[in-house]
Amino acid sequence: MNAMTKGAWKPTTPREVRQGCRTGYTGYTAGLAPGYVQANICILPKAWADDFLLFCQRNPKPCPLLDQSDVGNPRLPSLGDDLDIRTDVPRYHIFRDGVFVEEVTDISSYWQDDLVTFALGCSFSFEETLQDAGIPLPFLDKGSVAGVYVSDLPTQPAGRYSAPLVVTMRAFKPADAIRAIQITSRFPNVHGAPVHIGSPEQIGVDLSKRYQNVGDGTVREGELPVFWACGLTPQFAVMNAKPPLCITHAPSSMLVTDLRNASLAML
Repeated sequence: MNAMTKGAWKPTTPREVRQGCRTGYTGYTAGLAPGYVQANICILPKAWADDFLLFCQRNPKPCPLLDQSDVGNPRLPSLGDDLDIRTDVPRYHIFRDGVFVEEVTDISSYWQDDLVTFALGCSFSFEETLQDAGIPLPFLDKGSVAGVYVSDLPTQPAGRYSAPLVVTMRAFKPADAIRAIQITSRFPNVHGAPVHIGSPEQIGVDLSKRYQNVGDGTVREGELPVFWACGLTPQFAVMNAKPPLCITHAPSSMLVTDLRNASLAML
């Protein structure tokens, strides 16, 4: 494990992050290249891409589409002129027929001429705005991310794709929860306003059971759990649809783009 994987590495630009991914960085991307948009990734064969696009259009909160590549093209120039989706994510998850089979750090050997990349907005963008507003996110100080849970809230199916809504949880004192709702409502391209506040059991969530043990589920005395739609929802849709190949980011290991977070805010 090199210094980059231990949290000592603090790149300030997206290009530095992407170069780091090409040379060995395999950790979370939260807090890297402050000010820039990070994206969830889903890569599918063209025959499976149209239904997935419809799934995104019908479910914009968990699947806010930032960009879609041309067929077979690993570049997304609107997100970064040097960007190569085959190498520029810290860790990728490979699915075959809807089943997770492998985690890798480079997908060049998996690349096919019929693949289409979807880049979806990520809540890391609005977390930065919350911090700028003085709203504490203690899990970031511990080098962690928001707790991830599978709810029993439905999404709108599209063709072969359907899934439960995956959510992230952040806990706030009531006054900060109100401010967090106001702030995140201005960012529909990175999940927007929360989908639920308080009582986790009302959406089928047990805070002690995080998805793949990802993130921090701590709720302190006097705090409210607040839940946002999560960009891992498409992975469940893929597992249900069972395409022959799908490639996603590993949880909380995102594509860092050249877009500015501020550019996504609605006035």
